[in-house]
Amino acid sequence: MNPQHVHWLGHASFRIEDGATQIYIDPWKLPANTPKADVIFITHAHYDHFSPEDIAKIRKESTAFFAPKDVGYQLEGNVISVVPGQSFNLGSLRVKTVHAYNLGKQFHPKQNNWVGYLITLSTGQKIYHSGDTDFTPEMRTVVTDFALLPCGGTYTMSGKEAADAANVFKPQTLIPMHWGDIVGTRKDAEEVQKSFNGETIIKAPER
Repeated sequence: MNPQHVHWLGHASFRIEDGATQIYIDPWKLPANTPKADVIFITHAHYDHFSPEDIAKIRKESTAFFAPKDVGYQLEGNVISVVPGQSFNLGSLRVKTVHAYNLGKQFHPKQNNWVGYLITLSTGQKIYHSGDTDFTPEMRTVVTDFALLPCGGTYTMSGKEAADAANVFKPQTLIPMHWGDIVGTRKDAEEVQKSFNGETIIKAPER
């Protein structure tokens, strides 16, 4: 299944089309003439995930934001400040927040309450963007059609670790992210493809 409505914009940045609704996750280094956002999800406060410059390019008066509390206070407008383990309805979208943190390294501490998002589109399709994370116990219970998982190592899971995680919670399709910029190479994405038992789609960044 090639998800034409899921656009990888490089690194951890995605644009998802749900009918006429434009959804962004961690917009960063956005290409020119990018569509305006109806909803923007921010996973955590690091500059390559929370980019006020990029948000300014795509926000509208009506744009809704989901963001952890240490990001939410820096935004204006319709801002929903989140912690892990919550559920929300926004129009036809259903949203759950999932813990995102490191195990054995301190780049993304659990106590920061940073998140991944499990987004159910109006079609009922589920898309899970894990944020910057290792394979946490909370991830084991995720049920999703698509999983967008980091594979670049250093700050997040490696390719093998991402595949091992996905082999436990079994998404239908895995799209590797967090490679090709700052950290990680195509080889890391290919390691996911080699080790994950389901379908892996390695996308080219739309920039």
